Amino acid sequence: MKKNSLHFLLSGLLVSLLLSLITGCGEPSDTTPEESSPEETADSLRYPQEKHLRNLRQLTFGGNNAEAYFSFDGQKLSFQSDNPAWGNACDQIYYMPVTGYTGEHPPRISNGKGRTTCAYFMPGDTSIIYASTHLAADTCPQAPHINDKYVWGVFDSYDIFVADLKGNIIRQLTNEPGYDAEPTVSPDGKKIVFTSTRSGDLELWTMNIDGTDLHQVTHELGYDGGAFFSPDSKKLVFRASRPKTEEEVKTYKELLSQGLVQPTNMEIFVCNVDGSDLRQITQLGGANWAPFFHPSGEKILFSSNHHSTGKGRPRFNVFSINLDGTGLEQITYDDVFDAFIIFSPDGKKVAFSSNRHNGGGHDTNVFIADWVE
Repeated sequence: MKKNSLHFLLSGLLVSLLLSLITGCGEPSDTTPEESSPEETADSLRYPQEKHLRNLRQLTFGGNNAEAYFSFDGQKLSFQSDNPAWGNACDQIYYMPVTGYTGEHPPRISNGKGRTTCAYFMPGDTSIIYASTHLAADTCPQAPHINDKYVWGVFDSYDIFVADLKGNIIRQLTNEPGYDAEPTVSPDGKKIVFTSTRSGDLELWTMNIDGTDLHQVTHELGYDGGAFFSPDSKKLVFRASRPKTEEEVKTYKELLSQGLVQPTNMEIFVCNVDGSDLRQITQLGGANWAPFFHPSGEKILFSSNHHSTGKGRPRFNVFSINLDGTGLEQITYDDVFDAFIIFSPDGKKVAFSSNRHNGGGHDTNVFIADWVE
């Protein structure tokens, strides 16, 4: 998550990790502004190994900005930000053109109350779906700190809403007790997938675009979340924890009873929209999350820290892998954090969030680039 997606989300893994990580940058490409075209200058933000990215541009500046998702026409991005310069105490929902925003800040979609996550354009690009806790309280809910565990809060005050581009809530899609969040929309505009505790565990559910015809997709114990549809809208990719041992199961259930999860061991899974043909794609260890289908529908891009070695905080980069689990390839090479990569509807561009080139601070920003096969 898509939060907390982990479709955190900034409110989950992203914020907690990024506030504690030490930023480090590799060498940029060898072009300089004095000798380069505007396109080449943009690639000073790209590391030399990042052969699939070109014309990389930074779209946000300050705070933690993540989960930027394209509109259906590919001309806008929805995203969440906790930028304090915009008056935020925790994540709120914004949108901007793919060229970046003008003025002091982009238009805000959420009402500024509670905590929000995982915004996604609805068909027609005149409204945005997102999850928010604002019905429970105006203030930002905070997960309790547990000394010996890294945890996220899965707040039972989250529900899913649809707002127009002026920020007016036009529909509430969930009202069950418990956590309902991390919604994304199918490319054909017919279905929504989201994560819910309504069955007693964190499972994937689908519903029609109007909130009707709910179906439970996953059924195994563990946190299933951050789901996206395949380009043909027939499959889902998501990340999941799967506690196996007696101790792991006990810990998972105890934390969930407190509205908490421990997202340190997750792998990538794929299934049909109805939950059939469920397959585990990665077996890498560590935290593998924020997956998204390649435009071909034949491989997955995702963020992982499995390659981090030694002491200190883990490094997250984007990787790709085939649906049969072969062909693992590293895509990004920042020394701290790259995640939430997503393709434009035409498959020509990607957007992602990164700590790269932030002056040694903790800011996470949204970047956009041309995709090169």
